[in-house]
Amino acid sequence: MSLQTELENVDKQFSHAPAEIRDPIISTRLDFAKSFDPTNAIKVGQKIPSFTLPDSLNKTVSSTDLLAAGPLLITFYRGGWCPFCNIALHALQAKLPEIKAKGVTLVAITPELPDSSLTTAEKQGLTYPVLSDVGNKYAHQLGIVWAQPSELREVFAKIGNDLKKRNGDDSLEVPIPATLLVDREGTVRNLFLEANYSKRVEPDEVLGWINAL
Repeated sequence: MSLQTELENVDKQFSHAPAEIRDPIISTRLDFAKSFDPTNAIKVGQKIPSFTLPDSLNKTVSSTDLLAAGPLLITFYRGGWCPFCNIALHALQAKLPEIKAKGVTLVAITPELPDSSLTTAEKQGLTYPVLSDVGNKYAHQLGIVWAQPSELREVFAKIGNDLKKRNGDDSLEVPIPATLLVDREGTVRNLFLEANYSKRVEPDEVLGWINAL
């Protein structure tokens, strides 16, 4: 089964959720997908800004050190509360041996605090680093942040999704799910950026990127 088929199945299941939960989540997702302007986002051919971020064990990880070991595959996700994100993270985990065999390092970046990202890593069985971009500071540098509308606060409260506790801030901001392949010079060679967070890049496509390096 393809990753997108799995994601579509999640959407089908969500269609049966109570209307007061389902409707605002779907409408805000579609509205943002229509309005997002990618012109200010990171692009293929550009160099990524350097970063230094804590991993899920609060160990500092820098892009400089990662790139010294070879090309870098970066995937951004909204949080462990997002079922689409969890499926996408798990799909990349399944391809991790093939990714590593090509000398590429995979890291995930989330706005969640290290304690929250550790929970996600453990639940999803992730063996690649999960880094915390608290406040979406790095995602802002890449131009890939969605300031979710305030109408979702009440919805999240109803389903017990406490972003303030998870992220350490009350902004409701999340990164647009994006996956970047960066060569060892720090230049973006391939990019998947989709404002509709129910869509993600297929892991086999990512392997195609890596094979073309």
